[in-house]
Parts: sequence; C-alpha cells; structure tokens
Amino acid sequence: MRGGFLLPALALGLTANAAAAQVSVRFVEPERYTDAENRLGSGLSLRVTLGEIRRIVEGFGRDLPAGRTLTVDILDIDLAGIERPSANVPFGLRVVSDITPPRFRLRYVLSEGRRRITAGEEAVTDPNFLLRASRLANGTFAYERDLLRDWFRRRIVEGRPAAERGPQ
Repeated sequence: MRGGFLLPALALGLTANAAAAQVSVRFVEPERYTDAENRLGSGLSLRVTLGEIRRIVEGFGRDLPAGRTLTVDILDIDLAGIERPSANVPFGLRVVSDITPPRFRLRYVLSEGRRRITAGEEAVTDPNFLLRASRLANGTFAYERDLLRDWFRRRIVEGRPAAERGPQ
C-alpha cells in the first residue's frame, strides 16, 4: 500500500523540481578583477572569494518565482575596504571605510522558459554602504552580501530600472 503513494509523491517532487527557479553564476576573467583576492600573500584566496560570492548569488534563487532562470556574469569585483597585510600577519587585515565601498560589475539575464524578462549590464555599488550596514552583520563578505541582496531585490524581484534606484 505504501508503494502506491510513494510513486505519485516522487513524480510530484520531480515535477516541482523541474520548474524550480535557478540562478547560475559565471566569473569572467576573474584573474583580472580589481580586488577579489589578497595578492600580498595573506588573506583570502581568489578561489575562496569566488566560492563565497557564488554561494551568495545562487542563494537568491529561493526568492525567484518557480520557472524563472537568472544568469549572472560577474565581470569585476572590488571588495569593501583595502588590504593592510602587515597589520595582522600572516592573515592580513581589510580596513573598511566610507571611501572604500564594495563594487561589482554584472551582466545578467532573467528569463522564464524561452522568454527574456530583463537583461542588462551595470555597475553595482553604494557609497553609503556603511550607513545601511547592519550592526549584526558578520562574516567576511557581509558588505558584499548586503549590496548584492539589495541589487537583486530592486532590479530582479521588483524590476525597477537602475535610474529609479538611486546609487547602485
């Protein structure tokens, strides 16, 4: 008797997964990014940075309606802050100030099936990022995560053009 219910449940699960939203991330020439790795021998490697940015962006898929696909090409990364390698040997230290906001250059396509909903290329930054930063923000990429999350909500979920958003 159980087997009779299992097969339809599996079929329903497979159908739901087939229509789930998807986000894919591609890094275009990451070795040429402005600031995605510590080039001074301390701090995070390029591999670690790209892995974390991929995890952040792909996580946005849970906020997309089923059946939609978002492809994001990351063309440049400039992390918040500047490196101070001698301040915390051997790990380095990243000093964040209001003159060193995070910045991404992105190309993206949002589609549903074969229909393109929106597409574009833009620089995403926020010179006021420290004013909006959460006091509870923690982790190595908290500012970058907040910036990308805000961009995703405004541009992809709400569909507002860049001119209406203010600094981004």
